[in-house]
Amino acid sequence: MNSHTFQLILNISVAAGICGLLYWLQNKHVSFTKRVFVGLGLGVLLGAIFQFIYGLESSTLKDTHAYLDVIGTGYVKLLQMVVIPLILVSIISAILKLKDVSSLGKISSLTIGTLIGTTIIAALIGLLMAKVFGLTTLGLNYSSAEFARGQYLEGTLASAKAITLPSMLLSFIPENPFLDMTGARKTSTIAVVIFAILIGIAATGIAEKKAEAFKSFSHFIEVAQTIVMRLVTIILRLTPYGVFALMTQVVAKSNKNDIFNLINFVLASYSAIIIMFGVHLAIVAACGLNPKRYLQKIFPVLVFAFTSRTSAGAIPMSVQIQHQRLGTPEGIANFAASFGSTMGQNGCAGIYPAMLAFMIAPTVGIDPMSFSFIASLVGIIAISSVGIAGVGGGATFAALIVLSSLDLPVALAGLLISIEPLIDMGRTALNVSGSIVSGTVTSKIMGSTDMSTFNQIDSAELEMKSES
Repeated sequence: MNSHTFQLILNISVAAGICGLLYWLQNKHVSFTKRVFVGLGLGVLLGAIFQFIYGLESSTLKDTHAYLDVIGTGYVKLLQMVVIPLILVSIISAILKLKDVSSLGKISSLTIGTLIGTTIIAALIGLLMAKVFGLTTLGLNYSSAEFARGQYLEGTLASAKAITLPSMLLSFIPENPFLDMTGARKTSTIAVVIFAILIGIAATGIAEKKAEAFKSFSHFIEVAQTIVMRLVTIILRLTPYGVFALMTQVVAKSNKNDIFNLINFVLASYSAIIIMFGVHLAIVAACGLNPKRYLQKIFPVLVFAFTSRTSAGAIPMSVQIQHQRLGTPEGIANFAASFGSTMGQNGCAGIYPAMLAFMIAPTVGIDPMSFSFIASLVGIIAISSVGIAGVGGGATFAALIVLSSLDLPVALAGLLISIEPLIDMGRTALNVSGSIVSGTVTSKIMGSTDMSTFNQIDSAELEMKSES
């Protein structure tokens, strides 16, 4: 046995041992949140050890990542698998249970309004932090990877410029709902939401004239929802393992030299993200809810979003936590999680484009702190935040739209390629937090929040609820 094979087997054995430890903790009924935190911590530790021993370019490390992908990426794919079925049956079920279908308009406007409003606040905070940290593109040098990234951004500029608000709104209409159920388009999630709403409204329309048919359909949806929610719960049990594998890979792949060279941008970004998290908690407190308890309950989904960098993949966990821990009705939770995965993303569509615009504007002689520039920037960000894909890379597309709309050189955004994954982790967690806030606010204003569920100090764990 050569050294490469021995090292690979050793790495896999250590990872398997940690997974065994997480399984042991589960059997000992250690809380879900604590197990997620343990998986996160052990992932950071093992990733750091791997990088220290093997280095970034090691073939052993690359082969180890391939096996960790089975756990980490496999977990994300399982969550993505259940997103569309969950949205479809949950929203139809929620509409069937509504006494007043006209309340759908209020739910949608509150949800979308909160998402867009918080994104505008996030953009202003991003500008402020860029000013405080003195961010600029001056002094940054292109590496070959960054130059290639800049060329790619220039190449995709035409498609970004072609996007208008009317065309984006038109893309939400599910011309072929079965195609959208495959996730073929960036706006497929919203299209499925709209399709589910129309099915629900159509079904309620026959409730009186064809009561038996309505009853049969309602029963079918109820059974389908029960099965889908059971599937979601089974997949969510794998969260500690998925978080561990994803975090191990992130840390092992991180280039500390690149991070150090762009530390100012990293610090500014995370300062803005942390401040915006504070704004979220302030909004929750203004709704009359305990922000500390709220944060404790949503912590697992924030950790998953942080490690996986996918807002769309976080939808099942977000819905489950909103409903079972925060007391938000499933229908509202689905609206918030679904809309929040493709529009009004506070981190990717708010903070990031605002910071890039601040950095790049001086290169073409624009004062980034002038009122006219800030007003234009915020307006464009609010509009362009609609339809941003909730997966890794969505922030880059959002930045393209904003920079091109302001006639700023988009190639300079390639300077940040080396630290993009590190910042994207925090941005994605903020995106998911924003979607949960929108659901919480909507539910509270509508008077639908189950306060007995929210006020449970030791909220029942997701897996425990499903087993009872």
